[in-house]
Amino acid sequence: MAKSKHGKDVTVAPHPKGWSVTRRGNRRASVVTTTQKQAQDIGRRYARQEHSELIVKGRKGRIRAKDSHGHDPRSSKG
Repeated sequence: MAKSKHGKDVTVAPHPKGWSVTRRGNRRASVVTTTQKQAQDIGRRYARQEHSELIVKGRKGRIRAKDSHGHDPRSSKG
């Protein structure tokens, strides 16, 4: 199976049992962890595999960080 150029974005968000890692388009979390750090580490690994973006949300559900692992064109020379 060939990978597409851009995969599914991965979101780390609060969950009733801790922190969830969810790939875009999925209803259920791929993983639920007890700490946000664990969820970010797993989410980053998924985003690298998918060549996509990692989106990290805080306790109130607001986006607090984004980390791209895709094929972004370089915006500056050098």
